[in-house]
Amino acid sequence: MTTKELVSQIQKKKSFLCIGLDVDIHKIPQHLLKEEDPIFAFNKAIIDATHHLCVAYKPNTAFYEAYGLKGWKSLEKTINYINENHPEIFTIADAKRGDIGNTSTMYAKAFLEDLNFDSVTVAPYMGKDSVEPFLAFNNKHTILLALTSNTGAFDFQTKQVDGKELYKQVLETSKTWENSENLMYVVGATKAEYFTEIRKIVPDSFLLVPGVGAQGGNLQDVCKYGMNEQVGLLINSSRGIIYASSQEDFAQAAAEKAKELQEQMAVALG
Repeated sequence: MTTKELVSQIQKKKSFLCIGLDVDIHKIPQHLLKEEDPIFAFNKAIIDATHHLCVAYKPNTAFYEAYGLKGWKSLEKTINYINENHPEIFTIADAKRGDIGNTSTMYAKAFLEDLNFDSVTVAPYMGKDSVEPFLAFNNKHTILLALTSNTGAFDFQTKQVDGKELYKQVLETSKTWENSENLMYVVGATKAEYFTEIRKIVPDSFLLVPGVGAQGGNLQDVCKYGMNEQVGLLINSSRGIIYASSQEDFAQAAAEKAKELQEQMAVALG
């Protein structure tokens, strides 16, 4: 999917909501455990109930890899279901990969070609030759971890290195890499005060923003400091939407939570 197509969907749906499909088998409604594939059954119901309210889905691959081959099949069925039934949806493999040379090429092939996700999250710590193999895929996006929403982000990301915070150096350096126009960046919603500084460095890039909802991020602040002329934001909510209910009405409850965020986004879009 091109950036232009993503922007078109945002305008059409008046939403820049991304729903995280982080499925914990211990948290899904008990009646689904009778299904042949409970994880996929859960995802399908969530997708059917919310696809008109969001522009992206983001499965965190750890929640699938943890269940071995069965989990990987659930992930494959989920992405195939989205691509076949809702091709307008932007898909994110939240895999946080990052290694050098052929290893990154294989990771990129796994998610961007074989599973046919539109994008994949990548850790930048190993530098240029760990990221460029992901950037080589046409009309695919690499979402670089820039400034994350976890407490440990302050261990390294905001440290001063030669008089400048490390996350700023990551942003600036990444712009010099081949096919850097295919980059997006992860910026945590709990770091709203940093968005102004980030926009000085990457004014036109899309930012994937986790941390709204369960982690305490504020949508209004993110929009105030992070939105650009193309909107430039994908706001992710996972637990706050998909676990809105543990009963048989879970999909309807998820849709209601998604609708609340979508309506706030419609206001922000004007």
